[in-house]
This record gives sequence, C-alpha cells and structure tokens, in this order.
Amino acid sequence: MTEAGETVNGRSARPTSKDVAQAAGVSQSTVSLVLGRKWTGRVSPATARAVQETAERLGYRPNAAARNLRLGTTRTVLLVIPTITAPFFGAVYIGAARVAARNGLAVVVYPPDDAGPAGSPFAAPQDAIDGIIASSMTLDALRGFGPAPLVMLDSGPAAAGAAPAVDFAVEDGMRAVVAHLAALGHRRFGHVAAAVDEWTFRARGDAAAAAVAALPGGTLDRAAGRIEVHSAKEAAGRLLDLPHRPTALICDDDLLAAGAYKAARARGLEIPRDLSVTGFDDVEIARALEPELTTVRLPAQELGAQGMSALLELLEGGRPPSRALPGELVVRTSTAPPPAGPG
Repeated sequence: MTEAGETVNGRSARPTSKDVAQAAGVSQSTVSLVLGRKWTGRVSPATARAVQETAERLGYRPNAAARNLRLGTTRTVLLVIPTITAPFFGAVYIGAARVAARNGLAVVVYPPDDAGPAGSPFAAPQDAIDGIIASSMTLDALRGFGPAPLVMLDSGPAAAGAAPAVDFAVEDGMRAVVAHLAALGHRRFGHVAAAVDEWTFRARGDAAAAAVAALPGGTLDRAAGRIEVHSAKEAAGRLLDLPHRPTALICDDDLLAAGAYKAARARGLEIPRDLSVTGFDDVEIARALEPELTTVRLPAQELGAQGMSALLELLEGGRPPSRALPGELVVRTSTAPPPAGPG
C-alpha cells in the first residue's frame, strides 16, 4: 500500500480517503461524511473545514465511476447567472467550480440573453446536465430548463419555498450600514438604488428605509439607476441637488458607489469630509476607489461553494436545508462624521 506522495511504477499514486484521514488526523468515516456532504450535526464545522482543505491540498478526487451511479450520467452542472460581466458572478462561479472539481463535475456557465424566461442552451436539458444552480434569478425565468434538480442562490424566500436555496442576509448588512453611519452622526440619507427588479435589491431598500425610519430625525431620499457608473452618477446627482442634500449616500452596489463618487466630485464635494458614501458586495472596485469604500462584504465564492454542495446533496437523494450567509461590514475611509453646519 502507498501513502500520499509515494509513487507506483514511476507515477504518483492517487491519494485515497485514507490518505486524507491520516493527514487531517481524523477517521476515514469522518472523511466520508465530510466529502459526502453528510457531516452537518455529526462533525464540527472546524473539522469539516480541515478535511476539505486537506483533500484539496492532497489533490484527492472521489471515484468518479462509483459516484456516476448515484449522481447521473453527464457529470455536468449548469450555472445560470444574469450576466458574465459583473465581478460578483465570477466569484460565484469560482466557488462552485472548486467544489465541482473535487467531485469530478464540470460547470457550464449560461447567462440568458434578456430579462425574460431563459431558454436552455441544450436541446434536451435532462439528457445534457445533472442539475442547475441559478444565481440571482426568479423561478419564472427558469421555466425553459425543464424538470432538472435545482438550487437557487441569492434569490430570496419565494425561491426557497420551491427549491433548496442559499441566500445572503442582505437585510442585516444594510442595517449595519445605517447603524455605522448613524453612530457617526448622520441623519439625512440618500439611497442610490439599483434599478433592477430582484429580491436582493428590494430587500436592501426595504431594510435601509426601515432602519432610517427608526432613527430620531432620520430622513431618506431615493433615486434609482442602472448598475453602471454613468447611470449611477445621474441618480446620485439628483440626490445631491436636493435643497437639503443628504450627508451620506447608501449605495446598493459598489459600482453604484463609483458613480456616486463622480457625482460628488462634479459638485466640488470631498469624500468623506463633505459626504460619506457606502457600497455593497465588496468587489475589487471598492479598494480601487479613492478614498477606499466602506461596504458590506458578501462571500460570493462561499455562495457558489455552498450552492454546489447543496446540489450534490440533492442529487444523492438528500434534502439540503435552505440557509442565509452573513455579510460583513468593512469600514474604510469613505465614511466620516457629517459636516458641521448647513448641508
């Protein structure tokens, strides 16, 4: 018998589950539970994470032939996303693809051509794919894919009622933004909203409005724009041109915040001395902006990874529970106390 890293006939031996168990300091049954996604309630999260990291470090791959008997025939999963241009969805793909690779599956990415119901890229989806992961989509938009096993990501409670779902706790993130700005002394807020009819943006807007309404003297004005810099600049400009302009702009997305920066500078306002700005998602642009953007970090790669794990559990006959991943408020230098005196 060989150990991980030894060779057979001059070639590297393929790591086994026993190799993973020995390297992680756990039993083979624990490895089986973790890599079979059946560890919840039976293995601690820390141990599960250690086993997963060890398996990835050793390059362990499960026996694909054996798993084909349980998971179907194509070894292909379809990831449906609204667009391929947003960095957020690239991170979702990376997380999903890493879990898929550990389990011998391929991931095909498919962005629909428009906002209507998506047609499948396959003539017979049930013969071409084993399952679907859909991120930031509605159930109605997936009607064209037929009866394939489905996991919904970042799509809200309505989707969770029809399929296993992994969401973000976006309401908590927006409440954290308002609490941070309120602690700095802000009471006049502007909401640069995404002009997109998706659950996540409706939830962000509702949470922001409720949190500001709960503040003594809190006011909130809202302007919507497309998730691109020029449209966001125009939306933010409408707020900054109000007679009593906001002292803080809360943006639904980091790209919207970039447009808010441009609107502020076009009016001679300095961030954060004259105006505080926050974003949401914490994609690369949040750190590229000057000053760096205070935002809510959403674990997009973890969203994709947990979505893929849930789909694998579903394909093996399990009933994965729906869940919500927490965000994290990342305070940088785009927020400060409001300016003294009239706005």
